[in-house]
Amino acid sequence: SKDMEEGFPGNLKVDVIYSLNNQNELKIEYLAETDKNTHCNLTNHSYFNLKGAGNGDVLDHKIAISAENFTPVDENMIPIGTLQKVSSSPFDFRELTRIGERIDENDEQLKLGNGYDHNFVIKNSGEEISLAAEVVEPISGRVLEVYTSEPGIQFYTGNFLGGIKGKKHKVYENRFGFCLETQHFPDSPNQPSFPSTLLEPEEKYESTTIYKFGLTEN
Repeated sequence: SKDMEEGFPGNLKVDVIYSLNNQNELKIEYLAETDKNTHCNLTNHSYFNLKGAGNGDVLDHKIAISAENFTPVDENMIPIGTLQKVSSSPFDFRELTRIGERIDENDEQLKLGNGYDHNFVIKNSGEEISLAAEVVEPISGRVLEVYTSEPGIQFYTGNFLGGIKGKKHKVYENRFGFCLETQHFPDSPNQPSFPSTLLEPEEKYESTTIYKFGLTEN
């Protein structure tokens, strides 16, 4: 992006490398450099439905997220700058849980997003790549594991797909797909307590995410 494009200073050069291997892993590597101090927070907004393209909602998928906390949001879906424990809430996915089990509970955060659209703080995150999330589709036995070097992962349940046409001209209604977007926390430039997204000219932005596909053993 060019200097001051969409208000961001610096000429930002970005490379994104996609690679596949024989272990059924899709690896995404993000590399970026800037010539002025700027903020950089790159992610991937792919939708998944482990039942197959357009084959109904994802509410029976089971998900586990390696997170003790998430970042609550305001009415504009922007994080308010605090962390909230997932325990005793509909956001507790520390063990495999049906996506639809609590998605319609009387919870203010769920009401704001019409479901899940929240950043989770990855446990044991750091420079090393760690397991951020696991999703299992119980009928087919398909499994998706997400590994990342990022500190956060945005879990979105397609709450506003609203009948768009997608692959093979199939119609995708609300909650017919989910996203797991690895990232620094949203609104980090305005939240001093969040991990910084500042990128300086002498630095290199490097981030890695792996989507690994497989089958359950049973």
